[in-house]
Amino acid sequence: MNMFDVLRAPQMSEKTLSLKEEANQFAFGVDPRANKIQIKESIEKSFKVSVLKVRTMNVRGKKKRLGRYQGRKSSWKKALVTLKEGDTIEYFEGA
Repeated sequence: MNMFDVLRAPQMSEKTLSLKEEANQFAFGVDPRANKIQIKESIEKSFKVSVLKVRTMNVRGKKKRLGRYQGRKSSWKKALVTLKEGDTIEYFEGA
């Protein structure tokens, strides 16, 4: 798996922004087939930071309905990455 295939998108919410301030953690949506080692290497190479810990979780897709039609959103994988003290990711600085 290529380094650029692992990371999908950064996750921005009130909870992830508070994690950034309190524990220097950042959240990303990642490829469901990626493991923790691949996620760590991808973030270190992409953003030039030192990763201490990676936590992953599989997020189930929510049920949605539109009128009488019912469906389900896609499930996805989320990674919480803890960075070394003093390191930061510039993408999140404007938030």
